[in-house]
Amino acid sequence: MSFNTISVVGLGYIGLPTAAMFASRKKKVIGVDVNQHAIDTINRGEIHIVEPELDMIVHAAVKEGYLKATLIPEQADAFLIAVPTPFKNIDSQIPEPDLTYIHKASEAIAPVLKKGDLVILESTSPVGATEQMADWLAAARPDLSFPQHVGENADVNIAHCPERVLPGHVVRELVENDRVIGGMTANCSARAVELYKTFVQGECVITNARTAEMAKLTENSCRDVQIAFANELSIICDKLDINVWELISLANRHPRINILQPGPGVGGHCIAVDPWFIVSKTPDEAQIIHTARKVNDTKPDWVINKVKLAIADFLQANPAKTAKDVTIACYGLAFKPDIDDLRESPALNITKLLGEVHIGTVLAVEPNIKVLPSNIKEFDLVTFELANANADIHLLLVDHLEFKDKRVISEFVIDTKGIWNVE
Repeated sequence: MSFNTISVVGLGYIGLPTAAMFASRKKKVIGVDVNQHAIDTINRGEIHIVEPELDMIVHAAVKEGYLKATLIPEQADAFLIAVPTPFKNIDSQIPEPDLTYIHKASEAIAPVLKKGDLVILESTSPVGATEQMADWLAAARPDLSFPQHVGENADVNIAHCPERVLPGHVVRELVENDRVIGGMTANCSARAVELYKTFVQGECVITNARTAEMAKLTENSCRDVQIAFANELSIICDKLDINVWELISLANRHPRINILQPGPGVGGHCIAVDPWFIVSKTPDEAQIIHTARKVNDTKPDWVINKVKLAIADFLQANPAKTAKDVTIACYGLAFKPDIDDLRESPALNITKLLGEVHIGTVLAVEPNIKVLPSNIKEFDLVTFELANANADIHLLLVDHLEFKDKRVISEFVIDTKGIWNVE
């Protein structure tokens, strides 16, 4: 059964590029989102996120009539759900996954489902979420059969296929990367492979839904553990008066060693989040994964303390001034270099906290953002030149390309990425 019309529910950093890739292959694509601004922007042939090459693809797809965005789902042959999966009880020791958005997406598409449709969950989710989605759909549409009840003979096929792309390279990686396809039955997997082969040039590797869910969580948890080692090493080296950047460079000369670079923490919608899906399901078994999360989550506190020490040193060197006279400049707000994505960003959280606790002025430099979100009022967004000229304490948080060929002239520099204080 062919896929003439494809619906993508959730038009964010993954959903919109995915919708655009199908549309670029002359498939009719209906994008669904709850954000009216996103809907209006896309229907003008523009994009509401920053992602290289995506604007041209979306513009062409809309202009040629292959892509449209709407608030309400319409009938399609395949539905891809790419909505957020945040946490509730975030202040507890082990946050609990919140499947509310997946539940609402399931309820939204249920009325327009028909026999022969394929539903794929792309949202990063705890193990078992695809089965839970199938149960929600079955409850909403008792007139249709689903894999958990009738297996291969289901009216509606269900699969999980996690996204595995790097922000800033999404368009290329959606096409070139391998995909893990986890169907609830063999037929579900086969139909999902058929759909993705519309544009995917990488291999589509088939497994079951639970293993596909766990694969994405495993990839990002492994990365989180590796970053935690680097972050912990940076704290140890600071205490022992050792240049951690030089140390890592020397250690990595060993042919079987590849230590990552430390930073102010871990951010983004994947690495900072996905390990908790594993920990929440198996808290007694996930010891290393849990410890890594705690190491990376507490690194921003260490950075804040370094700023406080720098303020104390500055006031000692300038006894005529008070803390209110001290201006702090934070360089970088995104969760990684050269993008505008602020989700789970330790740089943003550090800057906001400094804005709350410091009685002086806090400035922020983020070359990838022109205007701060309306809910951020703790600091001011300024140019590099203004921050460099007016700040007393300089805190580098993200190694954006724009920062790598610049220097601040100050005795009070805290470089969490090792691109300024290399000596």
